[in-house]
Amino acid sequence: MSQPIANTVTSPGKPAAVPGISRFVDLVADKLLATEAVFRHHLDSDVPFIHQAGDYITKGGGKRVRPALLLLAARLLGHDGDEEVTYGAVIELIHTATLIHDDIIDHASLRRGQATLNNLWGNNLTVLLGDWIYTKAMQMALSHGQIEVVRRLCDATLKMTEGELLAFQRLGVIDLSVDEYFAIIDRKTAHLFAAACSIPTLIQPLRPDAAPFLDRYGRALGICFQLVDDLLDFTARESELGKPVLSDLKEGKLTLPLILLLPRVRPDERKLIATVLEDRSFSRVSAQEILDLVHAEGTLDEVREMAEGWASRARQELAFFPACDARDALEVAPDFVLHRRS
Repeated sequence: MSQPIANTVTSPGKPAAVPGISRFVDLVADKLLATEAVFRHHLDSDVPFIHQAGDYITKGGGKRVRPALLLLAARLLGHDGDEEVTYGAVIELIHTATLIHDDIIDHASLRRGQATLNNLWGNNLTVLLGDWIYTKAMQMALSHGQIEVVRRLCDATLKMTEGELLAFQRLGVIDLSVDEYFAIIDRKTAHLFAAACSIPTLIQPLRPDAAPFLDRYGRALGICFQLVDDLLDFTARESELGKPVLSDLKEGKLTLPLILLLPRVRPDERKLIATVLEDRSFSRVSAQEILDLVHAEGTLDEVREMAEGWASRARQELAFFPACDARDALEVAPDFVLHRRS
């Protein structure tokens, strides 16, 4: 579930240095600590189950990437107050609710190496918890009286839900196209990144001139993030991912490395992938057989190049802003996304 970047924000002091991303983390360390405190405070209730589940969530893993981006964008625009801290916690609550609902839909038993909430407490309680967290997030967003911020968050949440619906309707389908894939991840992942980066333009004094650039920055970074997620499902160790390798395929999801692969392989090789999609398991086909196919065709390298291209697009949007420490940190963020291992 969620702890901050490099598992650092829950400890006193500034985050420990992480090669290649220290500027991204350190610059907003104090604000991230404050965001973490707000997140934990609001993920509680006098309802015993919410208290228990909220405590379990806050003790889990995670990187707090979206709040960090929001705080950096706020710093870039000259904001230094409590408002961006609230919105950072709101963004993380929305992301948390999304993960909870995703795990229910995917029948997932593990996330980041620990049992999922639905595995521990069942779908009925867990789906209601996700609903509660979504609503709590919107209630918090209203606390500063900025209706446009709430509208922006609602738009992003609606897009995420649309993406989930599109993905679920195509679950187990072997002919998912590249265009369909990007339409899904744009909604499921990129819109919340875009909201995180552009919400600071709605804090007084407003910066509507900066909004398109930060929105496009966040959207490009979100797509890069999802492409790297796809790669990690093939390349990371289970100890890094906290779940088995090739979990997406086992859950019936075709990701980009396989979508690019399928038109190039023989019918019998295509059948291997179709069998896993049908079985929702590696009972008749081994995971290694799928990995061998992907490595032989080089589609992982192609997806890596695409991710690097989206990272470059994100950086280009920052040229609108004058040089400063926050812009430098936002320029580092794509490198963190590209080189993460979980």
